[in-house]
Amino acid sequence: MNDLAIKIVLVDDEILFRKGISFLLQREENIEVLFEASNGEELISNLNNNQTKPDIIIMDLKMPVLNGVEATKVIRKFFPDIKIIALTSYDTKSFVINMIQVGAVAYLVKNTTPADLINTINEVAKKGFFYNEKILKTIQDTILPSKNSKINLESGFLSPREIEVLQLICNQKTTAEIAEELFLSPRTVEGHRNNLLLKTESRNIAGLVVYAIQNEIAILTL
Repeated sequence: MNDLAIKIVLVDDEILFRKGISFLLQREENIEVLFEASNGEELISNLNNNQTKPDIIIMDLKMPVLNGVEATKVIRKFFPDIKIIALTSYDTKSFVINMIQVGAVAYLVKNTTPADLINTINEVAKKGFFYNEKILKTIQDTILPSKNSKINLESGFLSPREIEVLQLICNQKTTAEIAEELFLSPRTVEGHRNNLLLKTESRNIAGLVVYAIQNEIAILTL
């Protein structure tokens, strides 16, 4: 087992598709597939019984026994450090927003290219989340028109520096890139990130992005 490899678990009830993805990922030097599961219940059972936990779970949505949405909710509660990438044939706005709100840090449709999948895995491993232009546009179009979702920010709720950090997070910058751009140490950037998570009550970096879009803080590069 390569300790430096990105540890992946695949969850999909379509065996041929799942095996194809597994074969594709196993060819990557920096990716290791720990195990596969055919539904959410099997996934959670394997997680409980395996000492080695994955860094990322690639999750289908429509599965028997326990579907991907419900399984993601369980993962976020009991294994919060594991990142969830949704990989599904559904690309409607409601599915995208629902998965992001329950905790998915990336969303891909099954007609994506192998290069896009591998890039998304690497970006999530590096930054904690990754949304392509289409998904960012979906978040903007779906969340912004809803006036009820906007939270009235009190003056000074977020400091100017925290807002700067949040905007750079939304543009998918790494901690090192943010530190370089703002002339801060990476440790200071992490401190601002943790403060943002606490203040906004976000569960993860993806939640910060949604929060920033809701409150029209994000300056997204689309």
